[in-house]
Amino acid sequence: MVTCRAPSNIALIKYMGKTEGNCPCNASLSYTLHDYWTEVSLEENANADVFANANEFSEQAANRFLAHLAYIKKLFGYSGFFTVTSRNNFPHSAGIASSASSFAALTKCAAQAIGATISTEQMSEISRHGSGSSCRSFFSPWCVWDENGARKAEIKIQNLRHELILIDSTRKAVSSSEAHKAVKTSLLFAGRPQRAAQRMTNLIAALNENRWEEAYHICWEEFADMHALFATSRPHFSYIQPKTLEWLTAIDRFWRTHKDGPIVTIDAGANIHLLWREDQKQLHIPSLY
Repeated sequence: MVTCRAPSNIALIKYMGKTEGNCPCNASLSYTLHDYWTEVSLEENANADVFANANEFSEQAANRFLAHLAYIKKLFGYSGFFTVTSRNNFPHSAGIASSASSFAALTKCAAQAIGATISTEQMSEISRHGSGSSCRSFFSPWCVWDENGARKAEIKIQNLRHELILIDSTRKAVSSSEAHKAVKTSLLFAGRPQRAAQRMTNLIAALNENRWEEAYHICWEEFADMHALFATSRPHFSYIQPKTLEWLTAIDRFWRTHKDGPIVTIDAGANIHLLWREDQKQLHIPSLY
């Protein structure tokens, strides 16, 4: 049996909208979340590829997982079979990038089980075919992903404390894959790549020049831009819940009061991610619960 882990990641500049082969319509910048991981095990099976705990996932998610395993086996001309087991230490399909960590872990595990000797960059590229955002989970702590592939981003701020405000741990009604397709129907999508590219440039500069408050505003504008695409798609949909808005109001109030606070972002879900600097250990957002 071979077992591998891979971390999740949170994008501050979002990947939303994709072209053929899970290639991004715009570049993204992500931070790797080593405390949130997926562990995948592969054990040889004589007859067929089997997902041992498929009942814990939707049928679509389970089929995607096995399809990616088949893709990797074909890539390396491997004819054997495996029993697959996958587990997260956080809720899956809830907007916490579980597909990123799970497909990265599966790719690492399959490459090792098959005996393929490949580079991190090659594993990242293979993983992208299963889940676009998973290609970012191979680089730490920062990763840029664009039309040239994923790679480590050189940003001076290295160690951030991640905090998750868990609003809803249930499975999303609209999957991220469905959202990627839907946003192209929004009238706001036309200028989206350009807006994201400009924010990427501005955010990297702000982080490297210790302009933390500016980074906070850029990241807020970015996740609001992505969620505006959802709200203006046809049909429109939303992941934002009343508690999400309450927490965002409290976080903004905290910033206005203290003139300092965390970077905030939300993925395709209701849950809120906070990133704090190391020197902010004395700061915390008062709980609303």
